Amino acid sequence: MNKIDTDWLEEFDEAMLGLFAINHSDAGMDEALLVSYYDLEPRDAALAFGNDYDLDRAHVVWPPVGLLLNS
Repeated sequence: MNKIDTDWLEEFDEAMLGLFAINHSDAGMDEALLVSYYDLEPRDAALAFGNDYDLDRAHVVWPPVGLLLNS
């Protein structure tokens, strides 16, 4: 099995956090699953993983549209 490069994994986790507010551990990814995305650039891999597993994108704006805050 391939060993995942730590720089790639850091960039992948940064992309996952920015896109989906989780990292690879939160997503339950083991090395075998990471290897299947390792041939992609980290951001592309994060997008592909999110697409494959129907992850919802993290909201950039808070509060999300439609959420009313009580005052």
